[in-house]
This record gives sequence, C-alpha cells and structure tokens, in this order.
Amino acid sequence: MIYITAILLGIVEGITEFLPISSTGHLIVAEKLLDFHDVQDVFTVVIQLGAIAAVLWFYRHDLLAKVRGLFKKDPVALHFWKVLVIATIPAGIFGLMLDKSMESISTLTVIGWALIIGGIILWLVDRRPPTRRSLSPQVEKTTIRQALLVGLGQCVAIIPGVSRSGATIVSGLSVGLDRPTATAFSFYLSIPVLVLASAYKLVKHPEAVGQVSGGGGAILVATIVSFMVALASITWLLRYVSRHNFRPFAYYRIIAGLIILLFIA
Repeated sequence: MIYITAILLGIVEGITEFLPISSTGHLIVAEKLLDFHDVQDVFTVVIQLGAIAAVLWFYRHDLLAKVRGLFKKDPVALHFWKVLVIATIPAGIFGLMLDKSMESISTLTVIGWALIIGGIILWLVDRRPPTRRSLSPQVEKTTIRQALLVGLGQCVAIIPGVSRSGATIVSGLSVGLDRPTATAFSFYLSIPVLVLASAYKLVKHPEAVGQVSGGGGAILVATIVSFMVALASITWLLRYVSRHNFRPFAYYRIIAGLIILLFIA
C-alpha cells in the first residue's frame, strides 16, 4: 500500500509542479489525507527531481545548444545563462535564511490562505486577453532587470501554498513578459532552484530518507512517476498558455484554499 501511496503522491507532484497552484501545498495536504509520514520535507523536496528531469528532457535540444553556445561564447547563450543565474540567487539566499522556519509555517492554515491570496494576485495580474495566435517563448530576450525581479518574486514561494511556478509566472507577467515566455522561464528557472533544494536536503538530512514512509524505495517510485506525469503537464501547459490566460488557475486556487480553511474549521 505504501508504494500505491507513493505513486499517488508522484502523480500529484507531476501535475502540480509547473502549474501555478503550488505543488508543495498539494503534497502536504495529500500526505496528511493519505497518512504519509515525511521527515524534514525530504520526500516532498526530493521527488521534485522527477519533475526537473522532465524539464531537462523536454528542453534537452535547446539546453545542449545553450551549453555549446556557452563554450563558444555565443552572446545569446551567454545572456541566457546570465539571466538564469541572476534569477536563481535571491531564492537560494532566502531559502537558506528561512530553512529552520519552514516546519513551523508548513501548516494547512498557511497553505489555505496562501492559495487564496495567490489566486487573487494571479487573477489581478493576468488581465490581458488571450492571444489568437500561438507565440513562441523568447526567454533569451529577458533582460537582467526582469530576471532579477522574477528571482525576487520567486522568494515568496518559500511559503507553502504560494507556488514557485505561480510566483515566477506572476512576476514575469508583471515585468512585461508574455505568457509563453514567463511560463518557459519558470520552467528553466526550476532546474537550478529545485536541484539545489533537493541536494541541500539530502546532504543535510541523509538519515531522513530511511525514516520516510516506505524509505528510499517510496521516494524512488514517486520520483519516477512525477517525471512521467510532469512531462505531459509541461507539454499541455505550454500549449494552453499560447492561447489562454491563467484565470482558471486563479479560480481553482481560491476554491481550493477555501475548502482547506473550511475543512480546518
């Protein structure tokens, strides 16, 4: 049964990691409903590697081209890596500063309010009508200023229920990026942020792996499942945002947050 639970949690992670609805918030709620025991958030953080593997696979050709361009000192590739690093630094610093406080704020009450407030902000920010034609993401045209502001916005996602993808997409839209570019930049930005977060957890709390329900086996199963589901989620979301806005996700966040708060009450 524990592996069935791990599969279900992997599905939750794969679906929610890149949608602006908070994967961490959904995982915490799902773990409580399924009576799954996590330790030091190791399970919640590490299975995100499956979603990151999905991003790496989806963008493998573009990333390889960007790596080759880096060694060839191609201006476009150099700018891409520069904005990615700049946007990553604030979240890394902020995450280390608040690491010891995470357990105290990982509550259903915080998640519920974060979903509602984040949904309202997403609804207010994404006011532009959907485009009638498909737009290609242009991450390489993101300016250093835009990257820094997106990185600062991502810091808020340290609060469970806010959503890392939601914070970066909202920040991207606020600084002038179109929906496809803001979404793609959020995907790329997830690679260094989540890899570093997972590595940090494993290095700091290696003993927690065996204390999680199902141990390392459950983590491995959930990671593999999250990879497969996240790959489909990425493909769908990029197609969706080329012609639609994020309003449905805002409504979902508000409704989900209200349900959680009502459940607590």
